[in-house]
Amino acid sequence: MSGTEAASSTDRMNAMVDAAGRDEAARLEVLRRYDILDSPPEIPFDDLATLAAHLCDTPIALVGFVDGDREWFKARVGTSIDAAPREISFGAHAIRQSDVFVVPDASTDPRFSSNPLVTETQGIRFYAGAPIETDDGHCLGAVCVMDRVPRQPSESQLQGLRSLARHAVTVLALRRATLGSAGTRSAEELLQAITQGTAAVTGTKFFTSLVEHLAHALKVRRVYVAECENDRARTRALWMDGFRPTFEYDVRETPCMKVTRGQTCLYSHNVRQYFPHIELLKQLNAESFLGVPLWDSSHHVIGHMVLVDDKPMSEDPLWISVLQTFATRAGVELEREQADEKLREALAQVESLKNRLHAENVYLQEEIRTEHRFDEMVGRSAVLVAVLQKVERVAATDATVLVTGETGTGKELIARALHGRSGRKHRPLVKVNCGAVPASLIESELFGHVKGAFTGAIDRRVGRFELADGGTLFLDEISELTLETQVKLLRVLQEQEFEPVGSSKTLRVDVRIIAATNRDLNEEVRLGRFRSDLFFRLNVIPLTVPPLRKRPEDIPLLVTYFVSRFGKKFGRKIDGVSRDAMELLTKYQWPGNVRELQNIIERAVVLATGPVLTVDAELLSIGDAQAPADPETASRAGQLVSMRDAERQHVEAVLKHTNGVIEGPQGAARILNLNPNTLRSRMRKLGVLGKGGPAPEPRS
Repeated sequence: MSGTEAASSTDRMNAMVDAAGRDEAARLEVLRRYDILDSPPEIPFDDLATLAAHLCDTPIALVGFVDGDREWFKARVGTSIDAAPREISFGAHAIRQSDVFVVPDASTDPRFSSNPLVTETQGIRFYAGAPIETDDGHCLGAVCVMDRVPRQPSESQLQGLRSLARHAVTVLALRRATLGSAGTRSAEELLQAITQGTAAVTGTKFFTSLVEHLAHALKVRRVYVAECENDRARTRALWMDGFRPTFEYDVRETPCMKVTRGQTCLYSHNVRQYFPHIELLKQLNAESFLGVPLWDSSHHVIGHMVLVDDKPMSEDPLWISVLQTFATRAGVELEREQADEKLREALAQVESLKNRLHAENVYLQEEIRTEHRFDEMVGRSAVLVAVLQKVERVAATDATVLVTGETGTGKELIARALHGRSGRKHRPLVKVNCGAVPASLIESELFGHVKGAFTGAIDRRVGRFELADGGTLFLDEISELTLETQVKLLRVLQEQEFEPVGSSKTLRVDVRIIAATNRDLNEEVRLGRFRSDLFFRLNVIPLTVPPLRKRPEDIPLLVTYFVSRFGKKFGRKIDGVSRDAMELLTKYQWPGNVRELQNIIERAVVLATGPVLTVDAELLSIGDAQAPADPETASRAGQLVSMRDAERQHVEAVLKHTNGVIEGPQGAARILNLNPNTLRSRMRKLGVLGKGGPAPEPRS
């Protein structure tokens, strides 16, 4: 480098040093002009520090100003520090920034790792400071927050620090312009009153406290905070000469529309002339309006804070500055409240799914404990094959199916086949035996109930409809439902919605219905015991399961199947069935159908004494008094027997066989594969007498 170039470089360096010195001197002159360093702590700065601590959720907040060699703190929260040498000052770095100066972890930052504030006196790890910059570009100090643990501030917290720093400049300007005047003292009292009223509360309490203290401090009659989405707004807190209920409104063509677009909007007088079409402004006799937007951490407008009064409103910039300061915190609180609400909704959904899964688990465990008799339809008779072919065609649809047939023919098995071949097979098939549930509890069983709906409802119960949502609901013995329950069931089938017992909340479900009955529903409708509209709603796809006497060629196959099954179950080695036994079983009319055949074979296997199965004729209810007549046989003999009479005769035959015993391993309920209470109910409806009198009532 030549001597000329070296001299030029030295001159540039000296010029830069001189410029920096002049800038620093100018900045110190501004500090003296505002009389900051020598004056006692000002109340607005204390309030700013308090707001900063709450906004950023930190234990330490400071408002500091940097002079030539020290940083002086005019307001402190959470620390006793009054001043710090400039060489260890965080604020000395902050005033050289154009934006918030952030140190996530001072212990790992070479600039501060040996700082006594970090290593000795305060243990500071986190720092964030927004520079206090005047309109002519002089950085005087910083509004800052500190913590003793590392952290990263959110964008909404950084925005809050920027807003507080701008407010500090406004306070300084007003202080300088009206130093010692009543106006400044009033402004300071205003900020202090609002800060003290809202500093210690959060969430919903913050909004109610804010609108109340704003109304009192600013002497404004109406103040509210609202959240907004698209063109709709809903108030979070409303003060109108007292607290008022929240309401929702459309912001289009209202003073709030500009506010929702991010503008602070002030109509200091004659607001009704600007919006003559708004009836509410006329009703309130509104004269002035001031609205300030609320921002979230992504810098989106999520709400607004509004003041409406029936007298002109001051255009003092301090009002705007104060409201913008509190709007910043209101935005933080609103975003936090919305996040909490979304979290509560998510937790409620999780709880609902948890309850539903628990109910499904309980139901499936009950199903596992229930013996399903056989896994598939056994037989190759033409009448059975015709039914199964129809099942294949119907299963893939969501059409409602009504399965009819005598007791014990396998109606539930048809329902399982329909569900297992449908698109709903991955959701549960939920079964309800309408005849086994007391009439007083059937609604709770079907639709569920809420806690406290009736005596004994100590918790919420998920009903079978809700449990079957997305799957299939099998309503067995549908004819046993009361007329009142039939009405409610009809509504669910039509609307796919219902209310749990004791609740006003409507639940929507997507359920396919398969109903079954061993009665002639046409006859039940004629007698007024079953609603015709419900019958037509259920009878979309009718399927009739043939009785066993209609498929005698399937009896040997079923016998072989049951012998193999029960032989394994009881550990008996049965090689075959005697010819006499097979002939006896084939000729029998089987009033109890496949269920009765299953019970007979099970009993024969248990009593078997050799490898060849024999069947004692006494095991079969053969005889005119015991076996109900086959309708075809009765017709040929000139005797017509209704389904109800056939059922009554069969129940009487079984009761005679058990000598009137209903319960127990050898009781009539076990032979008929019915719940004892269900059998008693059937006996009363059919007019069947129990041993020595009417059918006994269920035991409690």
